[in-house]
Amino acid sequence: MTGGKVTMPKLPPLNALRCFEAAARHRSFSRAANELHVTQSAVSHQVRQLEDWFGIMLFERQGRQTMPTPKGEMLASGLAEAFTLIAESCRQVKASQIGATLTIAVLPSIATIWLIPKLSAFFREHPEIPVKVIYLLAGQPLNFNDIDIAITWGRDGGSGGRASRFLSGDTVAVANPTLIAREGPFERSHTLLHAPLLHDTDRQGWHRFMKKLGIRHANPEGGPVFEDFNLLRAAALAGQGLALCPRALIKDDVAAGRLVVLFENTAVNEDWSYWLVEPENKEGRAEAIAAFRSWLMKEAAA
Repeated sequence: MTGGKVTMPKLPPLNALRCFEAAARHRSFSRAANELHVTQSAVSHQVRQLEDWFGIMLFERQGRQTMPTPKGEMLASGLAEAFTLIAESCRQVKASQIGATLTIAVLPSIATIWLIPKLSAFFREHPEIPVKVIYLLAGQPLNFNDIDIAITWGRDGGSGGRASRFLSGDTVAVANPTLIAREGPFERSHTLLHAPLLHDTDRQGWHRFMKKLGIRHANPEGGPVFEDFNLLRAAALAGQGLALCPRALIKDDVAAGRLVVLFENTAVNEDWSYWLVEPENKEGRAEAIAAFRSWLMKEAAA
């Protein structure tokens, strides 16, 4: 301490430390480069700069792997703890900001069809909570460092948080009335064997549906496959074929007569649901998350 001022110890370049820690954790310069969105040569350059700063070797080659030396392993362990602490401190500061944005990760289908049309009601009830809605891709792991709450689809809410079921996943067969008039009626189960079918992600849905109807040896291989439910719904509304749709997402289409439910008493995916997933640690965001959860459950019940 000099003249009342604290002198910070001299540190190596922070960027070099980040590159080294990633390379040590992955045991690979190329995987570290992918994580950091830089080139492999950039990682190599930063590691060499760090080795020059310490005056020692931090990595050694072992076959195809790049392994930290014993001193490199010691440095990597300390850096991993330090970066975790830095990230957590940043997260806490960001979360504690007055009026900090509530980030909601949502599957594209439920975002477009169900959530966004209703959000104005949430804004009216909670004008003090800014909202950011981002896409959650199917199968994407939840990272609550980047989001505050998520809406998922499946037999459970997935890992990484506390899940609450809020919409049923019951999935029924539907068609555009014009298509029914042209190709139907589809009143008997065997008529599906010759009907134009639309598929969501794969063809297993129609296979399960036909099996529930008692159609043996059904093999619904024909018809286009749509990777996203929004695309499937658009094709069904355009009269391109019969589609399997979650009842909760086509309620308005059915009420308006744009789609007609076929085989009313037959559904698949009864054990699937839409889930609201919250982080276990809500530090600094508990009030906003609770407000959104309460509103969402109320809308779902309505």
